[in-house]
Amino acid sequence: MKKNVTSALELAKTAVLRIVTRTLCYSLWLSQELSKSIATGRQMKKTFFSLLPLVLLLALPARSLDNGLAKTPPMGWNSWNKFACNVSEDLIKSEADAVVSSGMRDAGYQYVVIDDCWQVARDQNGNIQPDPQRFPHGMKALADYVHSKGLKFGIYSDAGTQTCQKRPGSRGYEFQDARQYAAWGIDYLKYDWCNHSTQDSAASYSIMRDALLASGRPIVFSLCEWGSTKPWLWARDVGNLWRSGGDIGDVWESPKEGLGIVNILDHNAELYSFAGPGHWNDPDMLEVGNGGMSNVEYRSHFSLWAILAAPLMAGNDLRNMAPDIREILTNKEVIAVDQDALGEQGRRVAKNGDLEVWSRALNDGSRAVVLLNRGKDTAQIEADWKQIGFPEHLRAAVRDLWEHRDLGEFTEKFSASVPSHGVVMVTVRP
Repeated sequence: MKKNVTSALELAKTAVLRIVTRTLCYSLWLSQELSKSIATGRQMKKTFFSLLPLVLLLALPARSLDNGLAKTPPMGWNSWNKFACNVSEDLIKSEADAVVSSGMRDAGYQYVVIDDCWQVARDQNGNIQPDPQRFPHGMKALADYVHSKGLKFGIYSDAGTQTCQKRPGSRGYEFQDARQYAAWGIDYLKYDWCNHSTQDSAASYSIMRDALLASGRPIVFSLCEWGSTKPWLWARDVGNLWRSGGDIGDVWESPKEGLGIVNILDHNAELYSFAGPGHWNDPDMLEVGNGGMSNVEYRSHFSLWAILAAPLMAGNDLRNMAPDIREILTNKEVIAVDQDALGEQGRRVAKNGDLEVWSRALNDGSRAVVLLNRGKDTAQIEADWKQIGFPEHLRAAVRDLWEHRDLGEFTEKFSASVPSHGVVMVTVRP
């Protein structure tokens, strides 16, 4: 009861702050628009068109996001984990080609997303400009190329004045940027939270939500404020997905930089009630194939993200994938769990030291189950039917999703030997 009351108070406080700061943020945006208008000698015309959206937006109650997108967790590829700031037109084109040639597009990966460092400045009219050296043909041509491959194109910006890499952010330019993204053919926006000063997160992200909705193009909205203001409490009405914690690291546990896989898992364990079709907890992009972990650990990483109904955004170099990494990223049976239409995030249903059982209800009435061994030695792990929400004496068929084989029918429970840092992932079907 105490936990529920606390959550209710947090929601109420967030709602009040959103009303106040939303007005302040729009006022800042308007003042910047007026300043630009005066500077260019178009004050009267510019004032009218600046005031019109402001008056309409403030006259209406806060809007909820209803863009019809991300009914299942988004799947795609993002440049940051492997390439950081070293991005270019040629790189993005070659990675888009690899999404197709590797079989990832056929496995369900849709979005090719360029992260920070593509933008360098704004022109005299405030329009955001891509790096002319790295993107000589511009973003519209790059989006057209990605679309020609049967894929969708994503881009990155920041709610602050600058991005995390000190490139121009979108604060005060939200509607102008959103119109530009739509004109370029953008399908996905990752929106970061650096250099935001005293801005309120819910209000700042709501402005960009409104801008995207007004742009005339369906654009998936990915909030990246690192879980710092508990977005699961307010972001359902703002974005399609929200980062639930800090940046991932290519490590199993206790990293010096970034978060390990099991650290992130623990952080997301109690957030299952906030996820669902169109609005997802985002534990961050995948590190599968980047070299910091073993293939056993990468298989666990991928399985756990699937049980969490997490977005599956690959972050490795798809052009040079080893066959076993490709096998992990394109396992259609595991992907089917992640993409299940019910949209229910899995939860930890049993824990005995380093041995855990995770379960997720699926649309057809079955359960996806992950037996996780966080310890240093191979161990036997057991899942009983009551833990995963089935009657004790139910007879159910068990299928191993990594071995791609049926294991037979069981009653009451199922157990398996699980290697160190490994998983056994199965479906249990009545």
